[in-house]
Amino acid sequence: MASSQQVRSAPAPDAVPDYDVIIIGAGISGLYQLLKLRELGLRARVYEAGTGVGGTWYWNRYPGARFDSESYSYGFSFSQELLDEWDWSEHFSPQPETERYLNFVADKFDLRRDIQFSARVAAARFDAAARAWTVTLESGESATGRFVVTAVGPLSAPTYPRIEGRDSYQGEAYHTGLWPKHKVTFEGKRVGVIGTGATGVQAIQEIAKTAGHLTVFQRRPNWCTPLHNRPIDSAEMREIRKGYPELFERCRETAACFIHTVDPRGTFEVSDEEREAFYEHLYASPGFGIWQGNFRDMLTDRAANALASKFVARKIRERVKDPKVAEMLIPKDHGFGTRRVPQETRYYEVYNQPNVELVSILETPIERITPKGVKTSEREYEFDLLVYATGFDAITGSLDRIDIVGEDGVKLKDKWRSEGLTTFVGVMIEKFPNLFMDVGPHTALGNIPRSIEYNVEWVADLIGHAHKSGHTYVAARPEAVKEWTEFVAMKGEGLLTNEVDSWMTGVNLNVDGKEKRILARYSGTAPEYRAWCDDVAARGYEELRFD
Repeated sequence: MASSQQVRSAPAPDAVPDYDVIIIGAGISGLYQLLKLRELGLRARVYEAGTGVGGTWYWNRYPGARFDSESYSYGFSFSQELLDEWDWSEHFSPQPETERYLNFVADKFDLRRDIQFSARVAAARFDAAARAWTVTLESGESATGRFVVTAVGPLSAPTYPRIEGRDSYQGEAYHTGLWPKHKVTFEGKRVGVIGTGATGVQAIQEIAKTAGHLTVFQRRPNWCTPLHNRPIDSAEMREIRKGYPELFERCRETAACFIHTVDPRGTFEVSDEEREAFYEHLYASPGFGIWQGNFRDMLTDRAANALASKFVARKIRERVKDPKVAEMLIPKDHGFGTRRVPQETRYYEVYNQPNVELVSILETPIERITPKGVKTSEREYEFDLLVYATGFDAITGSLDRIDIVGEDGVKLKDKWRSEGLTTFVGVMIEKFPNLFMDVGPHTALGNIPRSIEYNVEWVADLIGHAHKSGHTYVAARPEAVKEWTEFVAMKGEGLLTNEVDSWMTGVNLNVDGKEKRILARYSGTAPEYRAWCDDVAARGYEELRFD
């Protein structure tokens, strides 16, 4: 390994790279990818920007952070020993427990010896003559790898709002995606929260419990539904453990790898009474059932979506005492489920508290951050503490922040911006040989760990195939990229979700060049995705060029 004071030049054509594979990121996908590559006898190295493992669950330690997928459907399924040894304490695990779980995994499989922490990757450049990548850290240290796997996740590049004066603020200020390890207290403090997306919703309902006064700045409200979390006792955990085989098989069969799946009935195929009872049942059930288990036409038929939206709007009005505040919390620019639905625990009741104020920045825009707080077009608010719950540069953002340069000097960020987002099965990119993405754009998202396990295993099999065959060059053929990208576009046709500005359609008004919607994600079912990828492997990877 080169020292941190030395930048390695590209290897000679006959040089052996430092590693067979370099993995970027030690979150859920990076840990499992390392384990699978080790099983193949390959020399792998993981670079991780944080000081510990966990990825999302290392960085997002803000108050209230927790799963919105059932804990037992979210953990790894590949090891029976791991399933036997780990007990979940809640149906929807809080961040500290999830971070402990991923540390337990790292220790159980002795993964840390191949992970370099506090090592943020700044650049990765492909050398065509050497058929290897040179990966450079922000420290200046670099190493070479035959293959590179990005395990950076779709939601790992936090963004701040474009508001003048942010650096002038003199109080405490934190981003939910970059929350400090030290304890942050809100008791008796004047707190401002900017943002009411999923992280904002989770943080707001916790901060409101102790804050002296909480002011929430909302640009666009989201449709939120109850999480219905509860503890898991030892007897229930034993039953869950017995049912793991059936549970993971169900996750394989469902459209988005959740334990919930689309109801086969249409909204208008049942009576008004049956429909209302079904909505009530879903609203009272834990987790994503009301989003992922609703009528089959809810996300394709405007009239069907309008009925579901009307039901959830009525629930919000029932829970918020002030009619004006309730209307502020009901989305008017998108239908229910067309953006990812935040799960909450008494979130709406927060706005009934005398110490909580909701401010619409559509009505009174934020003009600037001041040394003392926030100035809107109406007045200045003074705070002891500011929280930016302003989300992430999603899906492509974590890749954009690395200077990735492929063949002929093509920069990945420039390629996607000038030519549009194209991939091969969301794992490979034309002009970027020997580079693979775990859970990249155009892969099946949904319940992320279930998608991760499949992606990781597929990538490991492909790298193993190349290594065993003596191939040092693996590239996606242009016609294969075109075919897959067209399939992604076809699967997105008719979906109301693709008519809405959200991170799922690649829109982030805080990032240059991301003001317009793109097909940022694959909208088909997970079984369809796996069938396509399995077929590619079964036919000997004909869509790829080996050398």
